[in-house]
Amino acid sequence: MSERPEEPNQASDAESLLPIDEHIEEGHDAEGRKVRHRGIYLLPNLFTTANLFAGFYSIISSMSAQSALSAGDTLGASKYFAFAAIAIFVAMVLDGLDGRVARMTNTQSAFGAEYDSLSDMVAFGVAPALLAFGWALGDMGKVGWMVAFIYVAGAALRLARFNTQVGTADKRYFIGLASPAAAGVVAGIVWAFSDYGIQGSKMSFLVALMVAAAGMLMVSNIKYNSFKELDLKGRVPFVAILAVVLVFAVVFSDPPRILLLVFLAYAASGPVQYLLHLRRHKNAE
Repeated sequence: MSERPEEPNQASDAESLLPIDEHIEEGHDAEGRKVRHRGIYLLPNLFTTANLFAGFYSIISSMSAQSALSAGDTLGASKYFAFAAIAIFVAMVLDGLDGRVARMTNTQSAFGAEYDSLSDMVAFGVAPALLAFGWALGDMGKVGWMVAFIYVAGAALRLARFNTQVGTADKRYFIGLASPAAAGVVAGIVWAFSDYGIQGSKMSFLVALMVAAAGMLMVSNIKYNSFKELDLKGRVPFVAILAVVLVFAVVFSDPPRILLLVFLAYAASGPVQYLLHLRRHKNAE
C-alpha cells in the first residue's frame, strides 16, 4: 500500500531519463477551461514532414546540379535543376494538404503551425533561392548572392508576419505574396528554361529582377486573393468537374511553361489590383 503513491514519481523519473522529452501543449476545451495535451497529431505533421523533405531534396538537387556544371556536364545539370524545381512544386501540394487535413480532422495545434512555418522556410525560402543562385545568380558574383539573400529574408519576414496576424487578418486575402507562390515563380523560371537546355548565365539579369521582385512582393502590403472561401466539401454543378479535368489536361500538356504562366499571373494580379484600386480612388475624388 505504501508503494503505490510512489509509482507516478517513478514513471516521471523514468521518462526524464529519455533523450527526447514529450511535447506538452496547453489549450482550452469547449467550455473555456485550460487543458494540457501530451504528444502531437500524426496525420497533418506527416504531410508537413513530407513538405520539409521535398524542400531538402530540392537543395540537394541544386547542389548536384552545381557539381555537374563544374564537371562540364550541362545535360546532367539541367536534369538536376529540373528535379530541384519539381520538388518545390511537390512541396506546394503537400503544404496545401497539411493545413486542410488538420482543419478537416480538427487536429490543429500550435506545434503544427510552427512546424509548418519552419518547413515552409526551407521549401519556399531557402530551396528556391539556392536553385536560382545555382542556375543563374552565381555568375553575377556578390550581386547574385545578395539578390538570393533578399529573397530568403523576404520569405522569413513574410512567414513571421503571417504567424503574428493569423487571428486578426482577413482570411479572404494574403497580405503580401504568399511564399509558395513566390517559390512557384522562381522554380517555374528555372524549370521552364532549363528544360529547353537554356543556361541561366545567359539570362542572369532577368532572373535577378524576378527573384528580387518576388522577395519584395512577399513583404509588401499588397493584397492577394487566398481562395480560402472556396467550399471544397459542398456540392458543385457537374460542369465544375469537367472544368477541373480541363485544367489538369492543360497543365499536364506542358507543366513547366503552364505552371510558370499561372504563378506569374498570380504574382502580377496583386499589383494590378492595387493600381486599379488607386485609379478608382482618384476618380472617386
